[in-house]
Amino acid sequence: MKKPVKDMKISLVMAGLMIGLLVAALDNSIMGTAMPKVITSLGGMAYYVWPFTIYMLTSTIAIILFGKLSDLYGRKKILMGGIVLFVLSSVACGFSQNMAELILFRAIQGIGGGILITIPFIVVAEIFPPRQRGKYTGILASVFGLSNVFGPILGGFITDILGWQWVFFVNVPVGIVAISMLSMYFPHLKQAVREKVIDYSGIISLTLALSSLFVALTYIRSSYLPGFVLDLLFIFAALMFVLFIHVERRAVEPVLPMHLFRLSVFNVSAVAMFLSSSVMFCAILYIPLFVQKVQGISASASGALITPMLLSLTIASILTGQIIGRTGRYKRLGVLAFCLITVGMALLTTMTPYTGAYEILIYTTILGIGSGMMYPVFNVAMQNAVERRDIGIATASSQFFRNIGATVTLPIFGLIVNLTMNMDINVSNSVPIELMSTAMHNVFISGTVISILGLLACLFLKDAFLSNSNESNVFEETKPQEYPE
Repeated sequence: MKKPVKDMKISLVMAGLMIGLLVAALDNSIMGTAMPKVITSLGGMAYYVWPFTIYMLTSTIAIILFGKLSDLYGRKKILMGGIVLFVLSSVACGFSQNMAELILFRAIQGIGGGILITIPFIVVAEIFPPRQRGKYTGILASVFGLSNVFGPILGGFITDILGWQWVFFVNVPVGIVAISMLSMYFPHLKQAVREKVIDYSGIISLTLALSSLFVALTYIRSSYLPGFVLDLLFIFAALMFVLFIHVERRAVEPVLPMHLFRLSVFNVSAVAMFLSSSVMFCAILYIPLFVQKVQGISASASGALITPMLLSLTIASILTGQIIGRTGRYKRLGVLAFCLITVGMALLTTMTPYTGAYEILIYTTILGIGSGMMYPVFNVAMQNAVERRDIGIATASSQFFRNIGATVTLPIFGLIVNLTMNMDINVSNSVPIELMSTAMHNVFISGTVISILGLLACLFLKDAFLSNSNESNVFEETKPQEYPE
């Protein structure tokens, strides 16, 4: 096969994967801009957070579940099914008549979204050799940064011009394009697992554990649920996690194989993804809050201040993947990434009401570069540490721990703010600038501590020289490959 033809196939496959990923990546950033209009139309201000929370819950469960199911039933079937599910549920969201319907359809949409942000990275791991995975993983990961930059702008434009319903309807044509491209150009991949045994006990126990944890964390700072109910939810979640570990050790085809946790590279990478995600979302949420509430800058200006961080995150993700492809090493890049994150967070702790915009831009750009380097480094590290049959679940685990990191730590940051000010920021009409500044300072100190822990963990990461050969050669084969006996 001539090289230009092979390169064209790679480009078409990557384009299809990126379009599918873009649909899911844009969803939450667009949704955030549209929600005020949604509330005005449907009512239900008391349930404002639930369209986001339920989506995060079901997508997190779907990440780990369908990562495993794609091992059993094939990547293409699961990915195409995920796109169809996401598109259909998007249409249903657009036709919602009340908040209850919107929450229900967002739950279904989250399942499709979890599939769409997971399977493309698994496909990259299978069709490219270890050294090249970082390059293409970085390209895919850049979609998240771009969606965070342009999503709010696009969401505001669509909502103002066409109405909030089109925030969901716009997914239909994009989804159709993704399905068309992937149906024609998706490569043949060997089936990872031949024995189709579904781990129902693991699925149920994990779902109950995560559901209880999400609800408890969502209402930890709220008066909607009594304290004893929250305590019971946390206890129940802990029990379900213990049960999940118990059943996974005995399952024939576990949703999350426990033997992966015997691999130090897997453990270090999981911790790194958890902590880096925590720090990144800390910056994304609390830097705009600082410049608006402490410095009195407008919402649009605060968005402009954080945009360079997101753009640098995108560029760093792509470049880091290229460097891994050239050198075949990843540990030094991981350590450098956490060093930059730590420096960026430490600089944020020095901010005062008088810190200039250029200084903030420098701080956030440093943080963005470090955060952008994370995804290709630890995604490739996880994939390279496991056997081929576990690549799917290892890749899914990478995104799973990222989601869990944001979910678990964001309520903790909010609690730090409330404890510092001795009030609930969500219901307080007026907060003294000095008090708000102190609260933000404490949040950024917490983020710095988290990044230091991540740096220490990264020092224990075992390096490896990545191979530049690929046993599958999916772009070279003239006939389907059979799973080796």
